[in-house]
Amino acid sequence: QVQLVESGGGLVQAGGSLRLSCTLSGRIFNAYDLAWFRQAPGKEREFVAAISWGGDSKLYTDGVKGRFTISRDNAQKTVDLRMDSLKPEDTAVYYCAARSSRIVLTTAYWDYWGQGTMVTVSS
Repeated sequence: QVQLVESGGGLVQAGGSLRLSCTLSGRIFNAYDLAWFRQAPGKEREFVAAISWGGDSKLYTDGVKGRFTISRDNAQKTVDLRMDSLKPEDTAVYYCAARSSRIVLTTAYWDYWGQGTMVTVSS
């Protein structure tokens, strides 16, 4: 019963920046972890970043470390992904995901998904 809606995608030049946002709605009964995934044409969906309920734990895939920053605002029920120094290989549809919080933040087992927002990085 949780819905997620992404926004902020678009077309940017290599080296530029974008900020993606995801807003949650519906009945949320428990603390929840949040994450971002992406899927390029012809490729499998891959993990990008995750953040725990309290924001104290974060995970990033190796390819975006130092360039992407995940953050959340529990009062607004949003999660953001700030993307800097964008590269053409970052081109993909980006999805936000949610799950009931766990003791250990991991990349697997996400239950709720948005419909995605397209990010295109030109060279």
